[in-house]
Amino acid sequence: MISQFHRRHRSVEFRRFLDAVDAAVPPELNVHLILDNYGTHKTPIIWRWLAKRPRFHVHFTPTYGSWLNLVERWFAALTTKQLRRGAHRSVAQLEAAIQEFIDAHHADPKPFVWTKTADEILASIARFAQRTADDRDARVISRTTETGH
Repeated sequence: MISQFHRRHRSVEFRRFLDAVDAAVPPELNVHLILDNYGTHKTPIIWRWLAKRPRFHVHFTPTYGSWLNLVERWFAALTTKQLRRGAHRSVAQLEAAIQEFIDAHHADPKPFVWTKTADEILASIARFAQRTADDRDARVISRTTETGH
């Protein structure tokens, strides 16, 4: 895992992180970046940097689709297993707690693996969308019946 701490999350800091990834990953390997749609990831400085490095491939998750990015699962584990347990009285203490979790992960790394196939995930989303639509339709019918319109 390649990690850095930055006080801000601007394109300048993201560029520094990309430089670290570029230096750490052997040059013969492609790098696939799974990114959310945060503006920091889409600035001209980032696009110019990526244009000069064809081995970097960018994949944006859909809005409200952070669950598609397994690194978000890692952040959830960091939060539940490390951060919620402590009272961090300073940024330095918070960073130390995060670094401790990273070090523990490095000592015994385990990959995150999808437990369902893409078809199972998409079917689950379709069922949720249908339930949501059915609930909305039921509310509309209920309001229409109540108002007589």
